[in-house]
Amino acid sequence: MIRTEALDRLPVRTAVPALRRALDDRGVAVLCGPPGTGKTTLVPLVLAGLTGEGPVRRVVVAEPRRIAARAAARRMAWLLGEQPGGRIGFTVRGERVVGRDTVVEVVTTGVLLQRLQRDQELAGVDAVIIDECHERHLDADTVAAFLLDVREAIRPDLRLVAASATTDAEGWARLLGDAPVIEAEGVSYPVEVLWAPPARPVKPPHGMRVDPALLTHVAATVRRALGEREGDVLCFLPGVGEIGRVAGQLAGVDAEVLQVHGRAPAAVQDAVLAGSSGGRRVVLATSVAESSLTVPGVRVVVDSGLAREPRTDHARGLSALTTVRASQAAGRQRAGRAGREAPGAVYRCWDQAEDGRLARFPSPEIKVADLAAFALQAACWGDPDASSLALLDPPPAGAMGAAREVLEAIGAVDGGGRVTERGVRMSRLGLHPRLARALLDGARETGARRAAEVVALLSEEPPREYGDDLAAALRTARRGQDGYAARWRQEVRRLSSSLGGGSDGTGKGDSDDAAVGLVAALAFPERVARARGDGAFLMASGTGAELRDASRLRSAPWLAVAVADRPSHAASARVRLAAVIDESIALLAAGHLRVRGEEVRWVDGEVVARAVDRLGAVELAVRPLKQPAPELVRGALVEGLRREGLGLLRWNRDTEQLRLRLAFLHRVLGSPWPDVSDAALLADPDAWLEPELSRARRRSDLGRIDAGQALRRLLPWATGEAARLDELAPERIEVPSGSRIRVEYGGEQPVLAVKLQELFGLAETPRVAGVPVLVHLLSPAGRPAAVTADLASFWRDGYKAVRAELRGRYPKHPWPEDPATVPATRFTSARLKRS
Repeated sequence: MIRTEALDRLPVRTAVPALRRALDDRGVAVLCGPPGTGKTTLVPLVLAGLTGEGPVRRVVVAEPRRIAARAAARRMAWLLGEQPGGRIGFTVRGERVVGRDTVVEVVTTGVLLQRLQRDQELAGVDAVIIDECHERHLDADTVAAFLLDVREAIRPDLRLVAASATTDAEGWARLLGDAPVIEAEGVSYPVEVLWAPPARPVKPPHGMRVDPALLTHVAATVRRALGEREGDVLCFLPGVGEIGRVAGQLAGVDAEVLQVHGRAPAAVQDAVLAGSSGGRRVVLATSVAESSLTVPGVRVVVDSGLAREPRTDHARGLSALTTVRASQAAGRQRAGRAGREAPGAVYRCWDQAEDGRLARFPSPEIKVADLAAFALQAACWGDPDASSLALLDPPPAGAMGAAREVLEAIGAVDGGGRVTERGVRMSRLGLHPRLARALLDGARETGARRAAEVVALLSEEPPREYGDDLAAALRTARRGQDGYAARWRQEVRRLSSSLGGGSDGTGKGDSDDAAVGLVAALAFPERVARARGDGAFLMASGTGAELRDASRLRSAPWLAVAVADRPSHAASARVRLAAVIDESIALLAAGHLRVRGEEVRWVDGEVVARAVDRLGAVELAVRPLKQPAPELVRGALVEGLRREGLGLLRWNRDTEQLRLRLAFLHRVLGSPWPDVSDAALLADPDAWLEPELSRARRRSDLGRIDAGQALRRLLPWATGEAARLDELAPERIEVPSGSRIRVEYGGEQPVLAVKLQELFGLAETPRVAGVPVLVHLLSPAGRPAAVTADLASFWRDGYKAVRAELRGRYPKHPWPEDPATVPATRFTSARLKRS
């Protein structure tokens, strides 16, 4: 029996007529409304014709999370007076509850992606609703792009709704071809905001780490909220670990403490969403509870202000979740949970002044995540570089390049980026491509069951209490009775079934430990690592890795690192989960990284020539090379020059002065005078260091190369301008006394440092290449007396004061009142009389 009264109370009902018109006219729409309006529950029922309005149509609702998909299906079934599996069904990874009469099916976006790859037409489906599209999950962005392709090419009749809990809908409207935006007014109750920052500063999050002091403060704030407010408390924390720690600190509170996250058992999730049976509840949740889920009885929200986002270090082959400050949009979403059923309050565990500095929206996942799975989906769709997909944000070129390299290495795409038959099979396993490779290749070596067991461990990281030894974690999961072990067994069954049973493998998988190591190495070949000693390892990617002091893996000669993160301040990654392997397994899994050849490099100030067998950055065998190839030696010498500088060559004062003269002419006159900066000279050593560079074999040979002779090769001999070097930038200038004074070219202007009496009679400042020199006028003792770039002005205005000061100090030298009337001299007055 349909619960008509409950349906009529949903605020989104007032927006339904406009939504119907938009879909009838355009086939696409953006539906906006705050949480609790009924976007997720009433709209699918209306579009499917299950509320008595319009014909019956098949509707698919795509949710970003499994918990939301199950909850939405159960809520819609309840509104119809049914159980899931009738007219309302759901499909999530590893669980399918649908029946012959199912009209509305709620699926995760990942499931819908798989379905689209198998059946682009979506035969029998009349409408698709992409829920929570504002969260910008990568799967949701990809589903939207594929569906727009389907509408344009083969199903113009397919109706598409993008549902968002925020009013930032303009981007989605543009993406859907200027789709109408339908606003659903929510019946939200007022929510009082209380700022509750810690009394003392806490350390900002980095990597997965959250300052324990903040978690203690969050627990204290929950206790405060229980004492000050009525109703249940919903507390937002970034991850499962933080939920567990805060739960431990809430022991003894007069309330039931529940934990809600993606890994929580379905029974726990259902209990939270069913509401209280009498007493008060504290629900500790990750961002899964921000939207799409209604937690009955909640009147208070405690917000830690933190969230988890994916980050990928493409250079090191490391990807992981990282803790970040939650965005302003997330803060609004979280606060709104307190006002779904009655007036409420939100305690924000940060200072009000910080709030304005937070990001407005969460980072789109496509900009920060590992894109290997996305790139494989795009390749299977027939658009390997995703250039034709309608996406709100294009994938970063660097991340796509790294993803393409991974896919090519595992055989999922060919050299042109086109998907292979193997890649198609990988895409249908519902796994990251790395894990798909490990499952397929591991099953051949170890048997389908054991490969599935290890991949199931890798697809959802085991709890911390399982330890960092992957083989030990496997044994714990097999005998475990906790929620993780139950989910693991379910995933093992799914993966084993996807392989069609498979035969037991042989060889490297003879024991559980060997099987675990092999499968992990197949998944992450660039993370196979050889011991350096004292718990330190070097991964094939070139990144260092370290085990915690208490780890039993510290004595292993080789590791297959499954999970590692690298804090921003650390030189090495921290190993969180790994398996012991030997060199033969490392070579089997990462053989494509093996390189044998001659290496001639600049090491510690000298040319080192070796024959090297390496696995990525890990050296397997090395021997000295007696007669290295000349071109490799030359490359090492150039590397040395770039590292240590041109001082490795032979320079003297005249050579340095020549370089300064050429730099001056290049700056003032430009071409054809050469650029002689370090960068320019090192960029093209052929132009000036040959043939000496090709004859050199070691550092000492570089020291024999005359840099001055080499520089002269750069002079513009072909144009004849080289002959004008001494004219345009002379080494010395002859002054009225007859002295030839060196010109210094190191500054912005050439400098002529000369004794004042030697310039008597010189009315105008000397020029070099049209640039007046900066004259440093010296006393008879060679000390600075004045500086001028305008001699005429100095004789007229400045000489008198300088003369007055110097004639008392140096009475034996001539100091005429009019310097233009006496000859210039280097000598004293007496010497002048004798001559």
